[in-house]
Amino acid sequence: MTTHAGDTPERPDRPWTAHYTPGTTHDLDYGTTTLIDQFDDAVRTYSDEPATEFFGRLTPYSEIGMRVRRAAEGLRRLGVGSGDRVAVLLPNCPQGIVVFYAALRIGAIVVEHNPLYTADELEGPFADHGAEVVVTWNVVAGMVRELADRPGTAIEHIIAVDLLDELPATKRLALKFLPVPSLRASRAKLSAPAPGTLDWRGFETGPELDFSHPRPQPDDLALILYTSGTTGTPKGATLTHANLVANAKMGQAWVPELEFGRERFLASLPMFHAYGVTLCVVIGIAVGARLQLVPAPEMDLIMPILAKDLPTFIPAVPPIYAKILEEAGKRKIPLHGIRHSLSGAMSLPEELIEKWEAATGGLLVEGYGMTETSPITVGNPMSTARRAGSIGVPFPDTDIRVAHKDDPSTDASPGEPGELLVSGPQVFPGYWRNPAATAETFHEGWLRTGDVVVQDVDGFLHVVDRIKEMIVTGGFNVYPSEVEAVLRRAPGVADCAVVGRRGPDGGEQVVAAVVTEPGAELDPDALRAHCKASLAGYKVPREFVQVAELPTNPMGKVLRKKVAEQL
Repeated sequence: MTTHAGDTPERPDRPWTAHYTPGTTHDLDYGTTTLIDQFDDAVRTYSDEPATEFFGRLTPYSEIGMRVRRAAEGLRRLGVGSGDRVAVLLPNCPQGIVVFYAALRIGAIVVEHNPLYTADELEGPFADHGAEVVVTWNVVAGMVRELADRPGTAIEHIIAVDLLDELPATKRLALKFLPVPSLRASRAKLSAPAPGTLDWRGFETGPELDFSHPRPQPDDLALILYTSGTTGTPKGATLTHANLVANAKMGQAWVPELEFGRERFLASLPMFHAYGVTLCVVIGIAVGARLQLVPAPEMDLIMPILAKDLPTFIPAVPPIYAKILEEAGKRKIPLHGIRHSLSGAMSLPEELIEKWEAATGGLLVEGYGMTETSPITVGNPMSTARRAGSIGVPFPDTDIRVAHKDDPSTDASPGEPGELLVSGPQVFPGYWRNPAATAETFHEGWLRTGDVVVQDVDGFLHVVDRIKEMIVTGGFNVYPSEVEAVLRRAPGVADCAVVGRRGPDGGEQVVAAVVTEPGAELDPDALRAHCKASLAGYKVPREFVQVAELPTNPMGKVLRKKVAEQL
């Protein structure tokens, strides 16, 4: 029997359902739906409606559907089959949507990577998943060719994507022919020659995949996203079609006022992040929304969208909301009409909620999740029942335990801090070819999140600490050991510890405590340049602090919490 918010809960062990938004279904029917089933349904139902918006160009669902069928056949002829991994290194763009669903249609597994990562950062993951086909932004194709030359990778085919292909014709011609320095700079940021690669356009212009080609099944793997945990060793979190469909259906139920076929989703969160791929793409496609794709969450890219066709739904992180408010105010762009906004990845300040809701007339609520849960498990109700400072209550069909921090088999006392453990259809089956790491992540079927929470008597949760020592900056995870390994290779560095320093916006800044070698002087600019050669920009420490020694335990392990306290 299906129950809805406002009903007496059939499950007394889920008292939080009393706080669900009216109309939110408690127990959902997931059936045997796959991501491809969702996509095909959207193409049939909303064929004439815009599926994507990119620099002002609208592409209808019917055209995206045709391009997916053609690209699927192109990948199949290249040798891609069921279970093969297709690596994708793209900013948000229509081609990214096409390759995602095209690979899934023939049973392949998509592996999303940050296109701004260095070859050093990608070498471990590529050696792990063994993808032979890479679809990459042509701007970084040179880096991918370098990666393909490394002995641990299996790359055979590099397919280059040109973002200029998706621009409106007038903008494309202006970038190509007008001798304006600013336009030339814009072109260089969006596109670059990619010799020695295959052209993605050829995969969208050939014959379409035969309709009878076998379709993926719900339990088939759909996506691999890499997360390093506390050790810094790359681990591929595998998500099935069923996992992602479940989280999408939960998300739809969480916002019962979504208008199918009429929503506009601002897709500024990248698809190489679980938050971005599920909230911006999978749920958007499932409800027939227009995906307003932004290659990077920059205000010069977001503001023209807001000025022309205001989004109705925005998933983002607190700094993006703050920047939108500031920049829209400067440009006198009204925000009233953004109905639903969901924040995650870091704590959401109450002051920001008040400012956003006053400006938009809509709601801004905080949620919680992780890559291993597709990603959302907990969220504030999309109603005035939401609570500032809380991550909310469990999603439909999601069970939680608050366990003793030192013993996951024992529940913490009511109101006491404990590790959050979760269970539900959105929880991943495990890490790619890593049973040991998978076993460590689960306890008797419960996923250990590594986050310490306190639960109110009525079910609302508050994150108070993190067992894992990763740093969350700008919505992205930074693993201290990865940064430390790079930093220790710098001349003059004897030892180091990397920690997060919390800022007023609820996020963290990466800070490095450095012990220099005898006679060496701390040179922050040189250390920053050294780190940038091997790390993405957001991982590079904002500050380098010289210390005489690092606090350690009796075994010699650096105590990062002590370092953070000292800094």
